[in-house]
Amino acid sequence: MSKIAAILGRPNVGKSTLFNRLTLQKKAIVHESSGVTRDRHYGKSYWNGVEFSVIDTGGYVKGSQDIFEAEIRKQVEIAISEADVLLFITDVTTGVTDYDMAVADMLRKVKKPIFIIANKVDNDKLQYQASEFYSLGLGEVYNISAVTGSGTGDLLDKVVLAFPDKDESFDEDSLPKFAIIGRPNVGKSSFVNALADEERNIVTPIAGTTRDTINTRYNKFGYDFIIVDTAGLRKKTKVVDDVEFYSVMRSVRAIENSDVCLLIIDAERGIEAQDMNIFRLIQKNRKGVVLLVNKWDLVEKDTLTSKAFEEDLKNKIAPFVDVPIVFISALTKQRVFKALESAIEVYKNRTQRIPTPILNDVMLKEIEKYGPPAYKGKYIKIKFATQLPTFSPTFAFYSNFPKYIKEPYKRYLENRIREHFNFTGVPIQIFFRDK
Repeated sequence: MSKIAAILGRPNVGKSTLFNRLTLQKKAIVHESSGVTRDRHYGKSYWNGVEFSVIDTGGYVKGSQDIFEAEIRKQVEIAISEADVLLFITDVTTGVTDYDMAVADMLRKVKKPIFIIANKVDNDKLQYQASEFYSLGLGEVYNISAVTGSGTGDLLDKVVLAFPDKDESFDEDSLPKFAIIGRPNVGKSSFVNALADEERNIVTPIAGTTRDTINTRYNKFGYDFIIVDTAGLRKKTKVVDDVEFYSVMRSVRAIENSDVCLLIIDAERGIEAQDMNIFRLIQKNRKGVVLLVNKWDLVEKDTLTSKAFEEDLKNKIAPFVDVPIVFISALTKQRVFKALESAIEVYKNRTQRIPTPILNDVMLKEIEKYGPPAYKGKYIKIKFATQLPTFSPTFAFYSNFPKYIKEPYKRYLENRIREHFNFTGVPIQIFFRDK
């Protein structure tokens, strides 16, 4: 197991700023309005030879009737149960508040190393004021400035020593990453929760609940990979909130950094223009893709409904139609594990390598059956093919006149490759080179 530190506290004390500093990247959204971070957010940190995970949580508010704040409390409690070390951050400019007291009351019941942090300590006067946080009864107070980094080194020296010794570890970068992508409120977080069999991510009827991308490790039934739940992608004209703009950027980044994207479509609305934009973005980044038609339990159907829906989908995503389509219900968990199996198969397809002798034996016969059309009286020959050592399936065909081979013949070759080898759900690139 990896070493985990959770950052928690009331809203707007600088938790996400500290998270970004510890992970050395601007991964969590930072904004002057409170309540921006709603889900747990994971990152990696490294200090004094010790690598550990950091969890950024939403602000803890006790007794609130707000739907988001009630869900945030649940997320904080889950983060506490997952973490080995707890970083309780406070704001020296406001002093001890009732909310701080509520968090402290909760932490006194936890038998884990707790570090109380006074943030925004930028001068000697504020260092003196930070001494009032000793009244919380949680031990030594660490004065830092998350913005400038002042005091974070001394804090981390103590934090890495507080981790329990654990021998088992894993390299998250070596695990497959499956990104859950789609428009707002199509059921992405519900799908993740159905897979994990717990409320990992906040789910409400309000579109745009998920703002950050959230990584969840799935290690069950012989599978081991990372699920990335993302904020919903909207048209640019509808992104009026600057916080939502950051969310869209992180969703795009999640696509770029994933291996396979599970694109969720609302069965009641069908595939729309924005779904197509997301699909083309996945294809442009040459990621594996599985189409999940969610809320299928709400659709009135007969024996031909799914077939008609699938045909309509393929007509709209053409010419790249070799894509798995799974009809699911995240609410009832209908076919969610079939969706998972499809994603794993697509990942295997994306990482497979076709030996050059086998590729040539198959494809040269297909080229002999139907060769590239002559161009301006020049007879075009293709003599050799190989798969290039790239992160996604890419093939090079060597010809005497590569620049005269047109797009229709490229599609012919791609179709023949798909016919003989399993590249379902994976975009294929083909290049023609001078022999």
